[in-house]
Amino acid sequence: MGSSSFGTLFTVTTFGESHGPAVGVVVDGLPPGIAVDPAAIQRELDRRRPGQSALTTQRAEADAVEILSGLFEGVTLGTPVAMVVRNTNQRSKDYDALKDVFRPGHADWSYHAKYGVRDHRGGGRASGRETVGRVAAGALARAALATVGVSVAGGTVQVGTVRAARRDWDVAESNPVRCPDAAAAPAMARAIEAARDARDSIGGVVEVVARGVPAGWGDPTMAKLDAALGAAMLSIPATKGVEIGGGFAMAERHGSETNDVFDGERFLSNWSGGISGGISNGAEIVVRVAVRPATSIGRPQTMATREGGTTTVAIEGRHDPCICPRVVPVAEAMLAIVLADAWLRQRALRGRDR
Repeated sequence: MGSSSFGTLFTVTTFGESHGPAVGVVVDGLPPGIAVDPAAIQRELDRRRPGQSALTTQRAEADAVEILSGLFEGVTLGTPVAMVVRNTNQRSKDYDALKDVFRPGHADWSYHAKYGVRDHRGGGRASGRETVGRVAAGALARAALATVGVSVAGGTVQVGTVRAARRDWDVAESNPVRCPDAAAAPAMARAIEAARDARDSIGGVVEVVARGVPAGWGDPTMAKLDAALGAAMLSIPATKGVEIGGGFAMAERHGSETNDVFDGERFLSNWSGGISGGISNGAEIVVRVAVRPATSIGRPQTMATREGGTTTVAIEGRHDPCICPRVVPVAEAMLAIVLADAWLRQRALRGRDR
């Protein structure tokens, strides 16, 4: 399986570059007969698309999805589902000055070192625009998971040093930061605006949760559900760390504090983040993702040149001062994709969903 594919039974393969004709995805392994509303796929893409607010890049893309195969009369056929989104507002000339330089923080040099050739326009394959296909695939995974009562939600829980104290997932879509804490959202927005006005960027943390996941999904040892989630989240552009449940905070505590007590019906705490021994335990699955500051900033920066030496260049174009609000639907999609694959693997093993 190539590096652009993910999953074992529910497989997702994305394609396309930031400034190419289109980006898209092929999803294979989705069972037949699952009801899929194309409008639901479009809603997820609308959540990810650029230009949603003053806090995101102003690249004006409609991100209108075209479903090419795999659906008929509103249900899946069991055959591969191919979806494409045309790029319509690339403005590739903004990147002409970057053809012969390697931007700091970007994948320019590593792509050149690996392939000997690269698409310098907006980062090419390394661009966050690649995640369009993930979000479209995630919408299909959500539809499949809904048939067994599993749902996914998420939000921005930290921007810079501003942290959310509450997790009201119904609030997240009501503010441009996608913060589940209405009280913290304005402070997060101000931090992003300050970075934007300084022609800089700022990082943060995105949290995603899955509810309704039964005990038994995932595999022990090498194929742990934790490991699959870690790989999925770290494959998202600009992510540099993943926590499951209590995560790194558990390093400061004792076992007497972090051992989740099970009373025979439910867990009384959830330090494990819904996963024990690599297998879901019936509690909410909780994943947090560290999102680095966007690497494209408007300040002049020192860059290596193809011929050797360095030069100073200010990156033109339209960029996100904070990527977190747009990472939220991507992280939700990757969580749904991992769980859809785990569901199908469990169904194949035991002959039932639960």
